[in-house]
Amino acid sequence: MNKTLIERIKAYELLDSRGNPTLGVEVIISGGLKAMSLVPSGASTGKYEAWEIRDKDMRRFNGKGLLKATNIINEDINKLLKGLEVTDQEKIDSLMCKADGTENKINFGANSILGVSLACAKLSAKALDLDFYEYLHRLAKEFLEEDINKRLPVPMMNILNGGIHADNALDFQEFMIQPVAFDSFKRSIQCGAEIFHGLKKILKKKKLSTSVGDEGGFAPQISSPEEAINLIIDAIEISGYKPGEEVMLAIDVAANEMLNKGRYIMDGMGRDFTSEELVDYFSNLRKNYPISSIEDGLAEDDWEGWKIITNELGHNTQLVGDDLFVTNHKRLQEGIDKKVANAVLIKVNQIGTLSETMQTIDLALKNDYKIVISHRSGETEDHTIADLSVAVGAGQIKTGSLSRSDRNSKYNRLLIIEENSNLDFLGRNEFS
Repeated sequence: MNKTLIERIKAYELLDSRGNPTLGVEVIISGGLKAMSLVPSGASTGKYEAWEIRDKDMRRFNGKGLLKATNIINEDINKLLKGLEVTDQEKIDSLMCKADGTENKINFGANSILGVSLACAKLSAKALDLDFYEYLHRLAKEFLEEDINKRLPVPMMNILNGGIHADNALDFQEFMIQPVAFDSFKRSIQCGAEIFHGLKKILKKKKLSTSVGDEGGFAPQISSPEEAINLIIDAIEISGYKPGEEVMLAIDVAANEMLNKGRYIMDGMGRDFTSEELVDYFSNLRKNYPISSIEDGLAEDDWEGWKIITNELGHNTQLVGDDLFVTNHKRLQEGIDKKVANAVLIKVNQIGTLSETMQTIDLALKNDYKIVISHRSGETEDHTIADLSVAVGAGQIKTGSLSRSDRNSKYNRLLIIEENSNLDFLGRNEFS
């Protein structure tokens, strides 16, 4: 008897890092082996993301329950995939997408489909007695049709939160540090942790809040990007590191949240900008501070703005499309054709299957776009993205601050991978 045929798929309504329902999906094969995946969820979402099914029954979890999704998995998807070879990832993902029948996965929900897709991959690794990142690397080579080097990523650590991830007046959503001048992931994590605690000391001294936002970064009551950046630079320096040499800065603007009738409204700063004016503002920030990466500097449909920022800063700054590309190869192809941005954020739940995620990664690599593997603001202890970052040699991972176990689970997984392998660590990127 073939012991790697899917026997049963079971869904669980669990909780994510914000206390909202999320899906746990367990796949069991005929030999009795099983594996589970947990599905993340975003707060700042682009309108082109694949659809996430919620019950919308206000009597349960404020409408965010997942009884519909668990039923879809336990009934429809379970029947669809029962008896299939669990290691046939592309077929499994394709069948689910075809049965859903919509481009954005409106019928089954990307959260339902993704949970099954990732659980099948985890179970395949178990069945083949491979570390998960090793299995994902094997899978990536099949999808990309070329050999790629596994490597540890440089972390992008969100140590100061704003936007809809925090209850303060900061307009920008994330202020990150990127320790780039070290020869190991372990040393990079040490640097980040020391800066995180250095920032806490500074905030306490200034009598600013040291409570944390959704992604584990501090959320003090400040209002300007410059104030946030200066606090972080002070933290880098008091921790014994050199900003601009050993540690670079990165920002996630989340510009979608600010656009209103063609202008970008910065309530915290008391200002508003046209696309051109906002790019000028970014240019000045870039001149005055060691910022190597800007994510979602313009809104998802502001293609002209993206052209302006790419022409102005694309030669020396990583310009990351998140809401712009939503891990969708069609959106990324449009960006490539229009010559905008130079990096793509990869979030598996934006597209809904591992196969489609690999397709977008393949397109990015073939067109020299940098890759940042990313978490969501509503996370779980699942560490899939850590393994994925190593498997595809992404070089960068964004998974939050140095607090909250849902964030540190990814860092801890990478520390374990490094300890038990001889993989290279990519220190400095070309924009540092």
